[in-house]
Amino acid sequence: MTHSAEDEAFRAEIRGWLGQNLSGRFAALKGLGGSGREHEAFEERLEWNRHLAAAGWSCVAWPVEHGGRGLSIAQQVIFHEEYARSGAPARVNHLGEELLGPTLIAYGTPEQQARFLPGIVAVEELWAQGYSEPGAGSDLAAVSTRARLAGDQWVIDGQKVWTSLAQHADWCFVVARTGEGTRRHDGLSYLLVPLRQEGVEVRPIVQLTGTSEFNEVFFDGATTHADNVVGEVGGGWKVAMGTLGFERGVSTLAQQIAFRRELDRVIETARANGRIADPALRDRITRAHMDLEVIRLHALRTLGGEQGYDASVAKLLWSQWHRALGELAMDAAGPSALTVASAPYELDDLQTLFLFSRADTIYGGSDEIQRNVIAERVLGLPREARP
Repeated sequence: MTHSAEDEAFRAEIRGWLGQNLSGRFAALKGLGGSGREHEAFEERLEWNRHLAAAGWSCVAWPVEHGGRGLSIAQQVIFHEEYARSGAPARVNHLGEELLGPTLIAYGTPEQQARFLPGIVAVEELWAQGYSEPGAGSDLAAVSTRARLAGDQWVIDGQKVWTSLAQHADWCFVVARTGEGTRRHDGLSYLLVPLRQEGVEVRPIVQLTGTSEFNEVFFDGATTHADNVVGEVGGGWKVAMGTLGFERGVSTLAQQIAFRRELDRVIETARANGRIADPALRDRITRAHMDLEVIRLHALRTLGGEQGYDASVAKLLWSQWHRALGELAMDAAGPSALTVASAPYELDDLQTLFLFSRADTIYGGSDEIQRNVIAERVLGLPREARP
């Protein structure tokens, strides 16, 4: 991707701002947060996120009329690249800024936009995603959480699982069954539900890393106003798929820069303990470097269009690469990878990488589902038998 003089001036602006502001009380936050490490300095990172917002660096891709900067695709790439390169901490507002906000801009009513978008821009209301259930993970059409209309309120009963950061969230966008239809994804609605109410219970799930990014969320007579349905009642499938498309947009480039830092850490470890002398390990490191460049080029090639089937390809590429990187990290660390950094269960960065990356090929749409999507809808192969 080539950049104009205007784009390079923008790069200098954001790089300069980050350099000046990642100092003082925020300097200690560098490198904190991220996958498997969302527990790190959460309140301090929330303060940093609000500091970004006050300076106009929140929701930069959104149209100006909705509180954003209306950046071009090229400038969005620059923003995410510079943010990642600066070592700035992982932001706590991803689900609101990157998923729900664009969904409301595309599908929401003017009243919904006026009510919810300012709180996302200012990082005053945090969001969680209520899609997966014990019996409906990648198969989202199988959701059984139900919502019925009672007067001017939706009454919601059911359970969601693997709900990232629900323990910190104020609201959740929930796919629930509000009716029936001839197809499984008929009768689903996309509801905006407050989490801080009677009838909602959030139970953190302890992961292999010893932390709890994910949660179970139980709805037992929880309510939300009748107006808090995005799109048509019963037409939530289209809205939910739109959200998934936004999830796999420009911001994934920052993820790849974070991946590059992890790969660099693996190389540093192998050099420090001498395992870099192993030709087989060096070959795997070289392959990891080459494959990460392929992932980057694929992402750049598909920017700007609708995130359709290309998103399935991207998910397959990065999830398998990152899981393999976790395995490479353990081999680079050698025997020390088998012992914790300190009692009772303090993991180092490479151990956290390995354990968390085991889930990469499952969450966000399992690899098996992504392969089916590509096989059936792109290659035209026969559909897999379904019950």
